[in-house]
Amino acid sequence: MQEPTFADVVAARRLIERHLARTPFHEALSLSKELGVRLFIKYENHQPVGAFKVRGNINKVFNMDREERLRGVVTASMGNHGQGVCYAARLVDATAVVVMPEEANPDKVEAMENLGATVYFHGRDFEEADAKARELERDKGFVYFHAANDPWIVAGHGTVGLEMVEEEPDLEAIVVPVGAGGLASGVALAAKAMNPEVEVIGVQAKECAPYYASREQGRLVKLDSANTFAEGLASRTPTPLPFALIGRLVDDLIVLTEEEIRRGIVTLLEKTHNLAEGAGAAGTAGVIKLRDRLVGKKVGTILSGGNLPRTVLERALSDPDPW
Repeated sequence: MQEPTFADVVAARRLIERHLARTPFHEALSLSKELGVRLFIKYENHQPVGAFKVRGNINKVFNMDREERLRGVVTASMGNHGQGVCYAARLVDATAVVVMPEEANPDKVEAMENLGATVYFHGRDFEEADAKARELERDKGFVYFHAANDPWIVAGHGTVGLEMVEEEPDLEAIVVPVGAGGLASGVALAAKAMNPEVEVIGVQAKECAPYYASREQGRLVKLDSANTFAEGLASRTPTPLPFALIGRLVDDLIVLTEEEIRRGIVTLLEKTHNLAEGAGAAGTAGVIKLRDRLVGKKVGTILSGGNLPRTVLERALSDPDPW
């Protein structure tokens, strides 16, 4: 599989900006003062589907030919990627099928059905749902969309980093959540092309950190389970394309406890008045954890999604140790 280039990210931006407004990228002044850094947050929760995933999917769907669009698309998703696929498919009148784990977030299921998708439930996690999606690809002839292992998807997600560095070219560090790896690899590709000196730090959940484990062991590591409430981080298996890009372009990877992610949700709500899901809060939680290392620096992070169920929000706000 050919890796995307910075030129591919620029081309993706030209396409995506015809369909999506640029999301805000502001300094969080209260957090900056509290942490001793200049912290700028990219609010991807303001996207039409509440998360960044729509970017890569629009880029891919508009690079499909007519025959592929007529076949329809299939994907597996914990929720946000599936919503992005459905939103993009609607723009070209393509049918969309999404396979979700059996205990999927009901709010995200409803959102995809409202976008016109057919939703199937299969398996206990993303990997098992993905195996079913590949089966439907083979049996039904759908065009398969992977959440990260796709150059069109990575290039589209890379437009997040492109916009960040365009608006704040002197960023010294970018802290980005790592789930399937499409956002981190795309952001690192764009940011490093524009400013090779910027440090890119990836953040994973401690109980589901396959990229962290793979870096530690020097090989692709597949985990047996994904024990995190942050469903956007709950991918057990690194895939080759984002793994290669992250290995080359992401300077460091760290892990967060469930409590650190929970505190990130609460902090963003209190200090920025924005709702973040677990994965969406991971970048800010990572900055908080790294505050001593980043002190005095100009730092960017991404609130990657805000699709948090009410029940999880209530637990995060009311229980000091809910997980």
